[in-house]
Amino acid sequence: MNNNGLKFLLTLLFLAVAGAGYFITTALDRLRESNYALADAMRELKSSAPRSPQKEQPKQPSRAAGKAVSPIANAAFYASAAVPGGRMIQAAEAETGNLNPLTSNEAMAAAFNGLCSSSLAERNYSKPELFEPLMAESWQISADRKSYRIKLRKNIFWHDFTDPVTGKRYEKYPVTSEDFKFFVDTVKNKDVNCAPLRVYYQHLDTIEIHNRYEFTVKWNKAYYGSLASTLGMSPLPRHFYAPDGKFDGKKFNDDHRRNRMIVGCGPYIFVKWEKGRRLIFRRNKDYFGAAYGVSPSIEYLVYEIIKHPNTRFQAFMGGNLDRLGLLPDQYIKRTNTVEFQNGKYKKYRYLLPQYNYIGYNQKNPIFRDKRVRQALTLLVDRERIKKEIYHGLAETAVTPFMPGSAFQPSDLQPWPYSPERAKKLLAEAGWRDTDGDGILDREGKKFTFTMMQISGSAIQQRLMPMLKESFAQAGIDMKIRNVEWSVYIQNLNSRSYDVCCLGWSSSFDPDLYQVWHSSQIAGEGSNHISYSNGELDKLLEEMQTCFDMSKRIALGHRIARLLHDEQPYTFLFFPNSLTALSGRYRNVQLFPSGLPNEVMYTPQGEQLRIPGL
Repeated sequence: MNNNGLKFLLTLLFLAVAGAGYFITTALDRLRESNYALADAMRELKSSAPRSPQKEQPKQPSRAAGKAVSPIANAAFYASAAVPGGRMIQAAEAETGNLNPLTSNEAMAAAFNGLCSSSLAERNYSKPELFEPLMAESWQISADRKSYRIKLRKNIFWHDFTDPVTGKRYEKYPVTSEDFKFFVDTVKNKDVNCAPLRVYYQHLDTIEIHNRYEFTVKWNKAYYGSLASTLGMSPLPRHFYAPDGKFDGKKFNDDHRRNRMIVGCGPYIFVKWEKGRRLIFRRNKDYFGAAYGVSPSIEYLVYEIIKHPNTRFQAFMGGNLDRLGLLPDQYIKRTNTVEFQNGKYKKYRYLLPQYNYIGYNQKNPIFRDKRVRQALTLLVDRERIKKEIYHGLAETAVTPFMPGSAFQPSDLQPWPYSPERAKKLLAEAGWRDTDGDGILDREGKKFTFTMMQISGSAIQQRLMPMLKESFAQAGIDMKIRNVEWSVYIQNLNSRSYDVCCLGWSSSFDPDLYQVWHSSQIAGEGSNHISYSNGELDKLLEEMQTCFDMSKRIALGHRIARLLHDEQPYTFLFFPNSLTALSGRYRNVQLFPSGLPNEVMYTPQGEQLRIPGL
């Protein structure tokens, strides 16, 4: 559910904003104070492991109403001692389908685009409820919250590139107001397959261009998410996607040569994609943020495609990877070595706003009765799964809202593991074993379905047999279909599956419209389970236009209780993010969004190169 223009809404990559001496209207102050109220209402996100002491401890920016807190967003977190150079090699579990910043709905593609792109504003790493300027030098918001006047910084340039079709070379193209209008026009083009993103701009009316560096974003209604959607906006390079001046939405979707490239204006430049092997990005020496002290130091970022988790771990321990996402079993059993004890490698554990779930496709009539969905949840022994698969390194999910969030009702408890209660609900719904074969049936149809399993997922390889066994004890026949990630995505988009097991990332100030509103069933919207509930639709719509934080929280509670009762998903866990990192890196800082690479560096004597580059 990600793209570069809304990465701080849809992913866990937080961007920064800044500008010296910019003017903020009273309306913005009200919105900012509303965000502060949310932050105060939400429990502080805590890491379950203390931050490692660092020699460089950047000063936290102070909160100042009506003033920029730093020359540019998150500048306070970059170390003055950083020396450019070196590398960071990471692993990607699966290869992304394409790199189109709008049409790809994959988190990995969004992460790659995030490296190369910039937005008008970014969230503060330490206080993610706070927006600060990045590409925008300043902005003004009208009193009715429907108009945002943006003033761009000058001397921001698109990355140089050679057109993959014509061979024409483009250099030093400035980013202007037209590139933001092109982004909006493309998102709103019905031929473009970007339904998950389009929902965030459905109430955006027009972009009025005043000159090359000033424009106004106009919304047709007061929409709570307009602040994040406007300030999170990234430009789109028209000279790359429509070099002849003509834009074709359908061609944009399937332009395979362009969709294997990224042309951005951000801190990293896309170098190449070696199909089936790796993607390489190089530090942008001309990045506009360098003048304000927010240019990353690491020269090369490389993502090696390594499907098997044991192979990834061996590559890390052998020095061929510098950063690795660990499985719970690896974190517990394989990091108690000398290398981790002497500081050659370090490990980190923290909770992020991302949850996993089992989703029941409502196109299959079996799952349309909420008693059946409730029964399936009652048959999932989450405590056993948490203990045996996650080693306790997870929080049980009750709803889509993060544990401790103000939006999550404190009295709402997870559905328990109760096979007997599940069997009673199934019987009430008409499911009985009438022919004695051990499988429930109703009106001549067996209770059988197929669960999609992501090929190469070590967690799912252990989870699926446990689910199959548990369901079988209640007379339910669950088949397992192991599929590659690209096929998995195709099945989701076409709604041609029974049950899936996936995860979502969410914002710290959530808007669930994209995933749960019935309008998102059509096309390739994110409501891929085709769940429709009129009451939920009304609550989601009301929450989008509500600016009073106490009322927003009350609406969140009603949404949480409805989803808890309906169980369109079996909400599983908010897993801990488990990371191993080479001890070469300095200025490693843990924020609510995780461990950003951007602020890290390696001393010159410890920098490593990429062979052949």
